[in-house]
Amino acid sequence: MRKFAVTAAAFALLAGSQFAVVSSAHAAAAPKADQVEMELMTWPELKAAMAAGKTTAIIYTGGTEQRGPQNVIGGHQFMGKPLALDIARKLGNAIVFPVMPYTPTGMSKDLPGSINLSADVLQLVLEQLAEGAIVNGFKNVVLAGDSGGGQGPNGGVYAAAAKKVQEKHAAEGVKVIFADQSYAVNNEFLKQIVAEGYPMSTHGGIPDTSLMMLLDKDGTLVRKDLVATALGDPVPPPGQKPDPNAKRVNNGISGDGRRSSVELGKRLYDMKLNAAVTQIQAMLK
Repeated sequence: MRKFAVTAAAFALLAGSQFAVVSSAHAAAAPKADQVEMELMTWPELKAAMAAGKTTAIIYTGGTEQRGPQNVIGGHQFMGKPLALDIARKLGNAIVFPVMPYTPTGMSKDLPGSINLSADVLQLVLEQLAEGAIVNGFKNVVLAGDSGGGQGPNGGVYAAAAKKVQEKHAAEGVKVIFADQSYAVNNEFLKQIVAEGYPMSTHGGIPDTSLMMLLDKDGTLVRKDLVATALGDPVPPPGQKPDPNAKRVNNGISGDGRRSSVELGKRLYDMKLNAAVTQIQAMLK
């Protein structure tokens, strides 16, 4: 009996320890109070967050596209996702849907890696995603994107998708908007740095490379040894016409990205974040 009692006590102690470990693991796995990334939430956690006021869905698109020899092909996701999450945190009432990796882009055998989704298909996808957000109970839906593909004149297919779904659900008090400023502010950034003496560049140049350098926490996004040679096809300053006799490099870089830096990346990131939050708050009033 004594032996059994000791064994039972040991078993109870072991069971208690195991329960403590499981409870501890469960507590560690519980989502943070500021979790805004839908794909890392369970449905009860999402439902609780929505009940607590997070009723704005952010549907953010990335893209799969070459962006010069120095930057990885998935750059739009790596730039777009952190920004979308920070936008949601700063808004305080939003949840970010999984970032979509395909948008309109050119494709080439010479510069492989770009995967094109036609603008027409993108509009249908955006409409379906917005409808899905509404079915799930979101009261506001924000469409935005890291790539310019599909954002054309008057907001392109993003604006068209937002308008179509908004009109369908207007009587329900739902708002569906296209927020373009997280992308459009790139132009203001370029004007500023060119005025400060930096060379002109767009795709794969200073804006892309600097932002990716900022976000490259583990050295996987930017081939830093290639930044010093990140010179591509000539790009004229704003307001000037391209030189028809300028020699093409055809390496995926538009302009001169050699002076890219983490500091410029932080400056652009803050501009994009603040512009997006200000616009969304104004549009959802």
